[in-house]
Amino acid sequence: MQEEGRKQGSPVKMKTVAEREERAGERELPGLMVRYQQGDAVAVEELIRCLSPYLMRFFTAAAGASGEAEDLFQECWIRIHRSRHTYRSAEPLLPWIFAIARHTKLDAWRQRRRRESKEFLMDPLPDPPSPQKDLTDGKDNFERLLSHLPDSQKEVILMLKVSGMSLEDVARATSCTVGAIKQKAHRAYATLREILKKEGISQ
Repeated sequence: MQEEGRKQGSPVKMKTVAEREERAGERELPGLMVRYQQGDAVAVEELIRCLSPYLMRFFTAAAGASGEAEDLFQECWIRIHRSRHTYRSAEPLLPWIFAIARHTKLDAWRQRRRRESKEFLMDPLPDPPSPQKDLTDGKDNFERLLSHLPDSQKEVILMLKVSGMSLEDVARATSCTVGAIKQKAHRAYATLREILKKEGISQ
């Protein structure tokens, strides 16, 4: 994916799971999940420690509000626990995890839309505040940039850049083809480059 990012000229420079954790540790994730299935409490704690930061980042970028992101995060782990028996050790773990995370997010969005459709708007909503231009915080800047992307492109970038998943793994997690993932990533990178260009930030 690093090669892919260079070809596309990605303006987003984030450390991935692979850069944060040893490759050996990443390969141990399926083993931890199998031990989790067997009721190993130590494996459960280690799996949560490894995956929680990236799931929380995924939901924070998707939800925008920290409270809602926390709710989605908790719901996702509940679903992982309930579905743990469906994981097969021969398959990579991250696509299985992020497929659950993605469905958690989509279900919450559908529930919110149904709830909003039953509400009556009594007063006009105030105009949203102008986006902050403070780019000193890399994390906030990254999430601000992602907010300009459609949800389908945003989740692809999050999986590729934040979680360090391969194109094949993202395709498996989203039930898309590798070609479709490449196209979404290409369009997302083009949008982000254009935003940075308008803001006068060198790439």
